[in-house]
Amino acid sequence: MSVIASDLLIDNARYTQSIKAGDYYLGTIKAGQTFRIVDLEGNQAADTLFFNANDPSERYSAMDTIREQSNVYLTTGSELRSNLNNVLLRIVADTCGRHDTLGGACATESNTVRYDLEKRCMHACRDSWMLAIAEHPEYGLHKRDISHNINFFMNVPVTPEGGLTFEDGISAPGKYVELTAVMDVIVLISNCPQLNNPCNGYNPTPVQIAVWD
Repeated sequence: MSVIASDLLIDNARYTQSIKAGDYYLGTIKAGQTFRIVDLEGNQAADTLFFNANDPSERYSAMDTIREQSNVYLTTGSELRSNLNNVLLRIVADTCGRHDTLGGACATESNTVRYDLEKRCMHACRDSWMLAIAEHPEYGLHKRDISHNINFFMNVPVTPEGGLTFEDGISAPGKYVELTAVMDVIVLISNCPQLNNPCNGYNPTPVQIAVWD
């Protein structure tokens, strides 16, 4: 873990927005701008995708990011790399200390497999992403572009046997992660609505985003 606070003040941000649990955010962050995600009430997961704004076929790659940093978790100093091994963003501040790259995003299919057939119709992060790209065709994103994601604030330990477990979060109210864009990037966030595991404390809550020049 590398817990480092930011010097940026929320009152000086050029833009802020609260994202309700189960809702999405889709927007562009320009190269050099700093982007913060705040876990407002604690124990919430923000499932996030990043794309090159000038060519969305270039997108965040968990494999390239993990390989280059030799670590499956993200924190201050981590570089988020694309499928072309270019740096999209750098984490410049982090008061949570660790973020997941392996757990993926909840979907109606995974809810069915992991929990129960009756959970299939529950809202899931992939639903939010699909709704976002359907409602905003101007970003040029399609179903095929939905790939690896980061689960900010989510606690997914790797077991000694090499498996994954979804555990109670390590975040707390007001914890945040802050990233500076190296290139113009599209940000797509699903504020996770999952009710069946501890990633949201069984009680999904809002997150806030903020952008500084």
